Amino acid sequence: MKQNKGTLRKILRYIKRYIGLMLLSMLLAALSVAGSLVIPMIIGKAIDLLVPAFSGGGLDLGTVALYLIQAGAAAGITALLQWLMGVINNRVAFNTVRDIRNDAFRRIEELPLSYLDKQSAGDIVSRVISDADTFADGLLLGFSQLFTGVVTILGTLVFMLLLDPWITLVVVVLTPVSLLVARFISTRTYSMFKVRSETLGEQTAYIDEMIGGAKVVKAFRREEKAYEKFAEINERLEKCSLRATFYSSLTNPCTRFVNALVYAAAALFGAIAVIDGGFMGSAITIGELSCFLSYANQYTKPFNEISGVVTELQNAFACAARLFELIGQSPQAPEPENAAVLTDVKGSVRAENVSFSYDPDRKLIENFNIDIKPGQRVAIVGPTGCGKTTFINLLMRFYDVTGGAIYAEGHDIREVTRRSLRGSYGMVLQETRLMTGTIRENITMGKPDASDEEVIAAAKASHAHSFIKRLPQGYDTPIGEDGGSLSQGQKQLLCITRIMLCLPPMLILDEATSSIDTRTELKIQDAFAKLMQGRTSFIVAHRLSTIRDADVILVMNNGSIIEQGTHAELLQRAGFYAQLYNSQFES
Repeated sequence: MKQNKGTLRKILRYIKRYIGLMLLSMLLAALSVAGSLVIPMIIGKAIDLLVPAFSGGGLDLGTVALYLIQAGAAAGITALLQWLMGVINNRVAFNTVRDIRNDAFRRIEELPLSYLDKQSAGDIVSRVISDADTFADGLLLGFSQLFTGVVTILGTLVFMLLLDPWITLVVVVLTPVSLLVARFISTRTYSMFKVRSETLGEQTAYIDEMIGGAKVVKAFRREEKAYEKFAEINERLEKCSLRATFYSSLTNPCTRFVNALVYAAAALFGAIAVIDGGFMGSAITIGELSCFLSYANQYTKPFNEISGVVTELQNAFACAARLFELIGQSPQAPEPENAAVLTDVKGSVRAENVSFSYDPDRKLIENFNIDIKPGQRVAIVGPTGCGKTTFINLLMRFYDVTGGAIYAEGHDIREVTRRSLRGSYGMVLQETRLMTGTIRENITMGKPDASDEEVIAAAKASHAHSFIKRLPQGYDTPIGEDGGSLSQGQKQLLCITRIMLCLPPMLILDEATSSIDTRTELKIQDAFAKLMQGRTSFIVAHRLSTIRDADVILVMNNGSIIEQGTHAELLQRAGFYAQLYNSQFES
C-alpha cells in the first residue's frame, strides 16, 4: 500500500495540470446527482396522488401528468450533464496519459546506453504502450464513477435523513460492510496485477526478439524450441491473468449481495413505518417509501461501483508504477552549465590514460593513449572483443570513460555539449539502422534542409543512386522498419549516403562496407578516399586490405594498443599485426 501511495502522488502531480477541468467535472457531477435525486421525489409525489384512486377516491390526472413531465425534464437534463462530464473526464484522462507517455519517451531519449543495453526493448515498449493503455482505462473509470459515486452517497444520505432518520441509520450501519469486503479483496489483487503486467512485458519482449531474429530461428531450426518457450510464457500469463481477474471479479457479486441485504432491510423497516408509524412514531407515506427505497438503492450502488473502481485501480496503479519506474531512471550525466560548443572543428583527438569497462569486475580498456592530428586516417584493428567498437562508443560519448580523458579540439569531451560533439562525427556502422519513412527522409536525417540536387549528388557518390532510381517512387519510396525489403547492401549504401550528404569534419567507419559486393566496395572506397581528404577518420576494419593507405594503424588486443604505425612499418616489425595480415592472405 505504501507503493500505491507513492504512485498516487505521482499521478496527482500530472492531474494537477488540469485542475480547472477537474473542478468543472466535480460541479457537473454534483448537478447530475442533484438531478437524479429530484426524480424519485417527484415520482413519490405522483404515487401519493395515485393511492387514493385505489380506495375509490378521486384522481388528479393533470397534476400527475405535470409531475411526470417534470421527472422527464429532470432526467433529460441529468443525461446531458452526465454526457458533458464524460467528455471532460475523457479529456483529463487521456491528456494525463499523453503527458506520462511523453515524459516516458523523453526519458528513454535521455537514458544512457548502458541502461538500454541491459533492458529488453520489448519490455520498454510494453510499458509505454500496453501499461499506459491499461492505466488510461483505470483512470477514466475512476473519473467517471468515483466523483459521481461520492457525491451520490452524500446527496442520498441527506435526502434519506430528511425522509426518515431511523431507517437511514439502518442503511448507514449495514452499507460499510461492502466496503470492508472490497478492501479485503483489493489489497490482495495489486501484487497479482503487477505480476501480470511484468509477464505481459516479458511476452512482448520475446515476441519482438523472435520477429527480429526470425531468419536465425529458421536457419537453426529452432521454431519448435521458440514455440515451447513462448507457450511457457503464455501459460504463465494465462495463469496470473486468470488469478488476478478471478479475485478481482469477486468484488462485484460480494458487494451486490451486501447491498441487496441493505435494500431488503430498508424495505422491511419502511413497510413497518407505513403500516403502524415505524420507529418513534415517524410514519411515512407509500410515495415517500418508494422515494426512500430509490434513494437506498442509489446510496448502495456507488459503494458497489467504487469497490469495482478500486479493483480496477489496483491494475492501473500496477501499470502506472512500471511507467514511473521507467521515468524515474537516472538520465545520462548532465552537461556542465558552461559546456563548450565545438565549432570550426579541425579533427584533433587525443586520449590520455583512458580506462573503461562495462562491468567493474571485468577490465576491458586500460591506459589507452593516442594523439591524432587533424586530417589523419586512423585504422583500428585487432581480434574480436579487443575493444575497437568500445573505443568508438567512447569517442561519441555513448559511454563515459571510467578513468583518464578523451580530448577533442583540446576540450575534454565531458565538458563539451553532446550535440556539438556528435555533430562533428559522421558514423557508418556495420549494423545498419533505417527508420520508417521515405528514402529521402532517411538520407536527409542529418541534414533535413538538403536540396534535391544535394541528395542526388550524395547518392551518386555512394553509388546508391542507380538502385534508388529503380524503386517504384524513387527517392520518395516509403520503406518500413529497418529498411523493409531492401537488401543489407542497399541499406548500408543508404547509411553511407547520409554521411556523403552531411560532410562532417570527422568520420567513423565501423566495417562500413562489410555487406557490399567487392566491385561496389572498390567504388565506395574510392569515394571514401575523396571524402576523407582533410578529415580525421577512424576506420574499424577486419579486412586488413582495406586499410593499407591509413596514416596510422592502431593494433589493439585485450583493451590496449600493442602496436602503432603505418602498414609498411608494422609489416616490417613482423609482430602481431603482421601475423593478422599474413593470416588473411596465406594460401
